[in-house]
Amino acid sequence: MSNYSIDIKHTNRKNIVKFEANKFLFNDEAFELNNIDEAKNAPLAQQLFYLPFVKKVYMAQNFIAVEKYDIVEWDAVEGELAEQIQTYLNEGKPLIINHKPSQNVAVTVYAESTPNPGVMKFVANKKLVLQSFEFKNIDETAISPLAQALFHFPFIKELYFDENYISIQKYDIAEWNDITMELREFIRNYIQEGKTIIAEEKLEANKNKAAETKVNIENLDDTSKEIVAILDEYVKPAVANDGGNILFDSYNPETQTVKVILQGACSGCPSSTITLKNGIETMLRDMMQGKVNYVEAVNG
Repeated sequence: MSNYSIDIKHTNRKNIVKFEANKFLFNDEAFELNNIDEAKNAPLAQQLFYLPFVKKVYMAQNFIAVEKYDIVEWDAVEGELAEQIQTYLNEGKPLIINHKPSQNVAVTVYAESTPNPGVMKFVANKKLVLQSFEFKNIDETAISPLAQALFHFPFIKELYFDENYISIQKYDIAEWNDITMELREFIRNYIQEGKTIIAEEKLEANKNKAAETKVNIENLDDTSKEIVAILDEYVKPAVANDGGNILFDSYNPETQTVKVILQGACSGCPSSTITLKNGIETMLRDMMQGKVNYVEAVNG
């Protein structure tokens, strides 16, 4: 059996919920099915249409989205629906049958500078990974043939993969003007040829090879949970735009100190200290009055 798990994601349209899988379901294709007749070649969608509240089914990338009629509320059915989709996927049944794949969509990659002069962000027009990965050296790339291939460039120091981009940190021996075009074309060709970016079969066995990118909040105290929520909502989107990530590490109530981990373009960035002190530290002081006074990067 496959090891699929499903997360329930509400959208800005109250009648549509996305059931996101932890693996890609499709490469570049998407399907919108309006009724059971249109789902004749989509067994899972056909199965879902037997539920009287299902109005439409959308399938793309790593999710199945369902639009419902108003006869039920999501909180009454979404859990059961998620379980049904997860069970179907883990039984290894096909999502689409008798379907001729369309031609690959042309891949484009553009280079974008970051606040860290040693890091460049290479952005693709398609989703590359479903979770973030950080690779400090070639020994950590067992799960990623693309990361391994990139480390064969002698000027590459570290890599960070997230959503639709790759942040590359270089050694000082090379200038971006001399290597950006070469890297952009290499990444574009690699993706266009459909080569493996993350080897799913190796991911579980080597999960410690890539840095953790999500915080397990179950065992955290209430204050720490509030801090994680603030970082997720207000800080992470901004640092992601700059090609990086920030992770909660710990909170010390005695010293009122929050420790964080910086990844991607944020790691080693000359301006990261200013951002921590003038931005994140000030925000947490204001929002967590009397509980936070200092923010420190454990790797900064």
